[in-house]
Amino acid sequence: MATPQPTYDDILRLFQETTLQFKETDRRMQETDRKIQEVIEENRRINRQVSKQISELGGAWGRFVEDLVAPACERLFLERGIPVDQVSQRNKRHHAGDTLEIDVLVVNRGHVLAVEVKSSLSVDDVKDFIADLERFTTFFPEYTGMQLYGAVAGIGIESGADRYAYRQGLFVMTQSGDSVTLLNDEHFQPKAW
Repeated sequence: MATPQPTYDDILRLFQETTLQFKETDRRMQETDRKIQEVIEENRRINRQVSKQISELGGAWGRFVEDLVAPACERLFLERGIPVDQVSQRNKRHHAGDTLEIDVLVVNRGHVLAVEVKSSLSVDDVKDFIADLERFTTFFPEYTGMQLYGAVAGIGIESGADRYAYRQGLFVMTQSGDSVTLLNDEHFQPKAW
């Protein structure tokens, strides 16, 4: 038995049904795209909010670590025979469109000690700080002519960062119990910048 051939009306009806299905599929795809865009925007909003909260927490943690290190500087350097006249925190200066921030400055009549404080100290942090020491007097000209020393402090110290800093002539401080200690031995000779 032969299959009957579709009529023109059958073909037209199938074409119209297919067109309607395509239109419905297109409408559903547009609705899906709209919902995806809403989800993407909501995720962006949440990411911005979380990033802001993490940044605020990081800033608070950084201030906490600096607040732990700054008072210890006076005690630690007095124990090393280095008198301390002034300790200040979060020293920021601008020069020629650039900024330099020193976390802790320890000053006496002839010496200034710049301290970089990190929650986790890395070799890259030490390298960046050495570059900051090289340009220190450009931002802090009132200390020109004084002996400039550097120190790094970290609650945690990544492998090798303390040895690298020591070899570069920097004092190295870290947390010890509820205080801060100096890791440099009595034979250490700091580098003057």
